[in-house]
Amino acid sequence: MSRKINMNLKYQIEETNQSFKKVHLFKNKSKSIKKDKKLKHEKINISYNDEELNNLEYILAIRYDKRNYCKYYYSLLKTKHAILFTFFNNTDYNLKIIKIDLFIFNFALSYMINGLFFNDDTMHKIYKNKGDFDILGQLPQIVYSFIISSLFSLILEILALTEGPILELKQIKAKIQFNRKISGLLKIIKIKLCIYFIISCVFLLFFWYYLSMFCAIYINTKIHLIKDTLLSFVISFIEPFGIYLIPGLFRIPSLANQKNNRRIMYKVGLILQNILI
Repeated sequence: MSRKINMNLKYQIEETNQSFKKVHLFKNKSKSIKKDKKLKHEKINISYNDEELNNLEYILAIRYDKRNYCKYYYSLLKTKHAILFTFFNNTDYNLKIIKIDLFIFNFALSYMINGLFFNDDTMHKIYKNKGDFDILGQLPQIVYSFIISSLFSLILEILALTEGPILELKQIKAKIQFNRKISGLLKIIKIKLCIYFIISCVFLLFFWYYLSMFCAIYINTKIHLIKDTLLSFVISFIEPFGIYLIPGLFRIPSLANQKNNRRIMYKVGLILQNILI
């Protein structure tokens, strides 16, 4: 009897040891799997571009966004400033040719809107000033032209730029869902680009007709029109350098101290980033 008990005890001990070894091996495997996943995750996050980093959720931003104020400020300029975005931002998911086309169209749009502001009162002021360019008198017109051009440009950017949908696609992890989504996404992008090209071509033809007629009739006024257009365009280049300083005042301090929860401050910076820009 005692012999059977001993045998059973030995068997149980051996079984316990085996099970312990299995658990230990499982833990090691799970740890290694977690490490592999973590490494893969790290690699993915290293490839984040400026737009993705700027729009991370608070918890992810604390972990992965290690930029200082200057780097964050430059990222805003690179993603939103007309010249930097068009010619120097090579990490986004927008087509280069489309960005250049938008840049040219925005200049033509600014030219056109400035032309629409030239009425009888404007012509009379130019006559009174004996053809001299009065920058203070023209300043309201230049500012209005800049605001209207910016709003119209935002609508066209929704049609022309492809980064937003592609970033949404990057969030999908399942391969089947990814394959389903990408086919539909390509169709949507093609349709949006077709609409953009039709609208931009129609407007450019109208701009060309109106401005050629205007410059042919008001020969002495076209110099003033060109100056107004260049000034409104210069304002659009200078204005971002001041406005883009504001969001970082909230974002960077909110991420600096990880022990204190500064989620609200971070969200304020995020809202300002998306509203002001």
